[in-house]
Amino acid sequence: MTPDQISKWNDELRSKSPLEITRWAIGQAGGAAIVSTNFRPYEAALLHLVTQVEPTIPVLWVDHGFNRPATYRHAELLRERLSLNIKAYLPKISAAHYEAIHGTLPSLCDEEKLKQFSALVKLEPFQRGMREMAPKVWITALRKVQNTNRSNLDIVSLDQNFHTLKVSPLFYHTDAEIEAYLAEHTLPNEWDYFDPAKADEKRECGLHAAWGGTAVQN
Repeated sequence: MTPDQISKWNDELRSKSPLEITRWAIGQAGGAAIVSTNFRPYEAALLHLVTQVEPTIPVLWVDHGFNRPATYRHAELLRERLSLNIKAYLPKISAAHYEAIHGTLPSLCDEEKLKQFSALVKLEPFQRGMREMAPKVWITALRKVQNTNRSNLDIVSLDQNFHTLKVSPLFYHTDAEIEAYLAEHTLPNEWDYFDPAKADEKRECGLHAAWGGTAVQN
């Protein structure tokens, strides 16, 4: 696919609803679509959208082991409520093992250690999952309002790290719009989420950044 083709798709899809975008994305995949999640706030909306179109779509979840109890309970609630086909990928080192060897988690002021931590507990298992499932279309919960790095993306993009078509049906939605969607469909939200691989919502953990493609040491 060419940049012109992706630009044309984005022009066409901006006027479509999230459900219409989701149908389009899954239609492009020829049976090889996945959705990724970390069960952070608002992601119930995306999981609800995709399972309306393809109830058995694989849900790629990197369970790095550092989630808070509320996030694990939220994940199980959504698994049951939406009959999610979760494909969980775990790091090669457990949270207990990491903490015993390395001690406390990296702080926000240590960018290099944060990237190393992310590569170990998040990027490696995610890359492993993407290799094994080999999706043609990767559906994500990326939104323009999340941080400045994502403001330069769009609904459809060619992901350079995984060489797949990345589609974000809720890209232009605000928090208020997604809260309304959750309320309309009586879906739960989760506010205790924390991602130690990002440490701050304005950072990228590497999944959607160029540096993430080369961060894992094979």
